[in-house]
Amino acid sequence: MKIVVIGATGTIGTAVVGLLGKMHEVVQVSRKGPVRVDLADPASIDALFTTVRDINAVVCCAASVALAPLDSDTDVAAGLQGKLLGQVHLVRQALNHLRDGGSITLTSGVFDRPMRGASFGALTNAGLEAFVRAAAIEMPRGLRVNVVSPGWVAETLDILGRDAADGTPAADVALAYAEAVEGSAQGRTLSPKRT
Repeated sequence: MKIVVIGATGTIGTAVVGLLGKMHEVVQVSRKGPVRVDLADPASIDALFTTVRDINAVVCCAASVALAPLDSDTDVAAGLQGKLLGQVHLVRQALNHLRDGGSITLTSGVFDRPMRGASFGALTNAGLEAFVRAAAIEMPRGLRVNVVSPGWVAETLDILGRDAADGTPAADVALAYAEAVEGSAQGRTLSPKRT
C-alpha cells in the first residue's frame, strides 16, 4: 500500500513509519519535511492531496493540545483548530483522494484517569472519538476511519523526567496504527497494548 504518515518525525510517527515501512511505501509528512502539512492550516492539508496521489491510507500522528489549567488564559481555540478541526478537515479531504477500500487513522489521546491541566485535551480527544464513530457510517467506497488513543508514551514520559514504566513504548503504540491500516476495523477507537 501507499501510506501517508502525517507527523512522521515525532515520537509516535517515527515508530509508525518504521513499522509500516517494512511492508508498504510510506510518504513521510511533517511541518518541516519535504512534504509539509500543518493541521492548523487547512490550505496545507489541501495541498497535500495535490502533491501526493494514489494513496491507500492516511495516518495522522500529528497535533497536540497543551496541558493547561482550566483557569489559564490558554487559547483553547488554537488547540481545537489543530488537533480536532485539522483532523476533521483531513478526513473530509482524504475522502476524495483515497483509493477505494482505503483507510484513515487519526490520533486522540484520552488518558486512563482525569489529571490537572487536561480538560481541554479531554474535550478535543473525546470530540475526535465521537466524530470517528459517527463518520464511519458515512464513509463512501468502502473507506474506513478509525482513531488511535495512545495514552502516555514511554519515551515522552522519559523526556518529561517521569517514570517511563507508566507509559506504553512507541513501538507498541505503532502496532495499533498498523492494526487500523491493515485490518478491517471501522469507526473504532484503538488503544495500544504493551507487548
